[in-house]
Amino acid sequence: MQKLVELFRTWAGTEPTGIEKLPGAGSNREYFRFTGAGGQTTIGVIGTSRDENHAFIYLCRHFESRHIPVPRVLAVSDDELRYLQTDLGQVTLFDAIAGGREAGGRYTLKERELLKRTIRELPNIQIRGARGLDFCQCYPQPEFDLNSVLFDLNYFKYCFLKATELDFHELKLEANFNLFAKELISEKSEAFLYRDFQARNVMLDASGKPYFIDFQGGRKGPYYYDVASFLWQASAKYPHKLRRELVKEYYESLKNYVEVPSSRHFVDRLSQFVLFRTLQVLGAYGFRGYFEQKKHFIDSIPYAIQNLRELLQLDCFPYPYMMDMLRRLTELPRFARIEQPALTRADGYRTTERNVYKAHPQDGPATFSKYDGKGPLVVTVYSFSYRKGIPEDESGNGGGYVFDCRSTHNPGRYEPYKKLTGLDEPVIRFLEDDGEILTFLDNIYKLADAHVRRYIQRGFTSLMFCFGCTGGQHRSVYSAQHLGEYISRKYGVEVHIIHREQGITSVLEAYR
Repeated sequence: MQKLVELFRTWAGTEPTGIEKLPGAGSNREYFRFTGAGGQTTIGVIGTSRDENHAFIYLCRHFESRHIPVPRVLAVSDDELRYLQTDLGQVTLFDAIAGGREAGGRYTLKERELLKRTIRELPNIQIRGARGLDFCQCYPQPEFDLNSVLFDLNYFKYCFLKATELDFHELKLEANFNLFAKELISEKSEAFLYRDFQARNVMLDASGKPYFIDFQGGRKGPYYYDVASFLWQASAKYPHKLRRELVKEYYESLKNYVEVPSSRHFVDRLSQFVLFRTLQVLGAYGFRGYFEQKKHFIDSIPYAIQNLRELLQLDCFPYPYMMDMLRRLTELPRFARIEQPALTRADGYRTTERNVYKAHPQDGPATFSKYDGKGPLVVTVYSFSYRKGIPEDESGNGGGYVFDCRSTHNPGRYEPYKKLTGLDEPVIRFLEDDGEILTFLDNIYKLADAHVRRYIQRGFTSLMFCFGCTGGQHRSVYSAQHLGEYISRKYGVEVHIIHREQGITSVLEAYR
């Protein structure tokens, strides 16, 4: 530490008036904020790896010469174990979009714009940043190659997969790993692969302009990798629609820097890298979580498994044994499906069994009705306006639940929300911040759970829920959407969500 202070004194010509130790990240580097004369601040860094520091310093100076938004290196010690860089402030992109993450992936327009602005800037450092760059200066290797891919796949195998005690045939898996690795490096690229491009490694200035940090592990490689790293970050909870929008933003921005492949080819290649990045992340979580016992990484594992589960549904990867093994991995009881109703405020996750009711010998003989055993269950959830009447039950079973949302705070009374609906982020944020709708729906979830469980167990075919409010626009739409998503996620049955007054219908397909 004393040598870092001496480096600051030599550079600034004065003693620091204040030194603040900053929280550490995943590496062994230590960060300090120095305050100098006039209140100006500078970041001091102590690193244990001379080669890693050298790579960062070289890349920083190269990117600055290309007018790419990165910190400026101000001073470096002779042994390159300490250096000073400009202070980019304290706001990361990860912090700036925390509200959307905590709201279960419902990002506001401002948060979405920050994400779009960042992803549009990514090709700048990947393509322009690669021009004139000496990749031999990169650490620990100059290029993304077969060995580096196999290293990460084996990292996943030894640090995560084996820790789960899942049975697998190692030779068959290795054969598929080799096929997968060859596919990933099959297209040569002259781009700069950032390697750890994520929201925590993007700083925002007062205007929201993104600046890139922590790229010292970068090397020559395919640009798909960074897109996968950013958009499939395990705990970010980016919804599918937002991911698609951000992929499109990136693709359109990439056209400004280089000739691009067809959109179909781009998406196919990206899917390969999403799978690779997911396995790589699980390897890191296994090492940091299972072996180093760091809670943050253990808590992140279920979200990475959920990403993997969604990828497996694509059924587009030509590695049969590996994919079968991964499916069995996601079905382990310890990785039971995350229950993610958008309204929950719980920090953890709960599990549900498929057989939700088991008969007991003392129950006696069961009695049955003519409706038993037909199945499968289809749930219909309506939003409506009481002015236009309660929706009719078209199944002929006499309807189900009808809930009155008019006791909760109405965003429609305020001018900014009058033209919006319960599907729009500002209305969602209004209702969730207010909290009344959350308490209202918590009670409804309990009723719905009991009803859906029993209907599945008895093999009934239809169940109906209706939410009414004054105009069928805000509270009822929000409630119907969230109950429908809740039932779909928890029970895997087919759900029809009908916002009658908005003319919007969607079907959530059964997945069990």
